[in-house]
Amino acid sequence: MSEPVRSCILTRERADPARLVRLALAPDGRMLPDVRAKAPGRGAWVGVARPELEQAIAKGKLRGALARAFKTGELTVPDDLPDLIAAALERNALDRLGLEARAGTIATGAERIETAARSGKLHALYHAADAREDGRRKLAQAWRVGSDREGSDLKGLALPVERPILSLALGRENVVHIGVIDRTAAGRLGEALDRWLHFIGPELTSAPCATAAQGASAPGTAGPASAVRLHEEFE
Repeated sequence: MSEPVRSCILTRERADPARLVRLALAPDGRMLPDVRAKAPGRGAWVGVARPELEQAIAKGKLRGALARAFKTGELTVPDDLPDLIAAALERNALDRLGLEARAGTIATGAERIETAARSGKLHALYHAADAREDGRRKLAQAWRVGSDREGSDLKGLALPVERPILSLALGRENVVHIGVIDRTAAGRLGEALDRWLHFIGPELTSAPCATAAQGASAPGTAGPASAVRLHEEFE
């Protein structure tokens, strides 16, 4: 049985729902992000990055596309919808990190990650935005050696959040580097991170990176976390 696909209401391009963001109509008529696709009723899907979405909102294209999708003009597109989506995607990605930490599929601490990397057990590598460059390089080199890819550009991905946020998400102290030591978990985590990083864009990239799991876009910045807390019940 083939996997379901959805169409972006702005570009009409079809893609796996895991790579799109679902919008759902709240009881008060506002369109809100439903990144976990669990809100009841009909939904509409968007797959563009934040700059394209902001442009579509400013020109009224998003509202028109939503009105056609829901067959009603009784809806409101919040001015801060891009912030709400960015914050919801960030929360979703950090929640996934926390789940993988509790499942034991990730390693933290430079020494433990380096050991896993050199033994060929590392499947993805991530860093806090404030991780030192020399630490990143050392782990990347260990990963290349352990995966028999010396001379390649294989290296970790710097996430657009600093160590206090990662530490809170994982429930551990001083999380600077994250190594994924389970292949399936690397796919799950890469999917959540890819969607977030694709949306927020590469404008404030600190270093070009890639992962073995998904090859996510380089990081930018996310919207306010308070928006996630405000709407998490709806999502």
